[in-house]
Amino acid sequence: MANTSKATAVWEGKLRDGKGRFEAASGAFGGAYSFRTRFEGAKGTNPEELLAAAHAACLSMALAFGLEQAGTPATRITTNAAATIDSVPGGFKITKIQLEVRGEVPGIDQAQFEKAAQAAKDGCPVSQLFKGNTTLELDAKLAK
Repeated sequence: MANTSKATAVWEGKLRDGKGRFEAASGAFGGAYSFRTRFEGAKGTNPEELLAAAHAACLSMALAFGLEQAGTPATRITTNAAATIDSVPGGFKITKIQLEVRGEVPGIDQAQFEKAAQAAKDGCPVSQLFKGNTTLELDAKLAK
């Protein structure tokens, strides 16, 4: 069941005044990015935003699957992810991913939800990409 997803990025110019553009091979999304959008908080997208979106989507799906397998399917899972890039000796590094997940899950309590969310975070393929290299923080709560 292997699946390979593809994307293309093009950078033009020098680092600080250049510009880039990326596009998913599917055509489903794409965008422009720059030094300012990546490192100075300027309006626009950047690679870390794409990683955060991928992580949020992956965790939501993994948690939905785990809850379904446990016989307590979710009505709704909402995940917000924030990827932090920071200056480190020798360059830059994604130092932290903060994951905030909220779930509407009939028939379970907060402790069960937290346990399921932790297992989903640990098993999510995107989490595994970062494991041992980046701090992964999880805040999981049942929606009220």
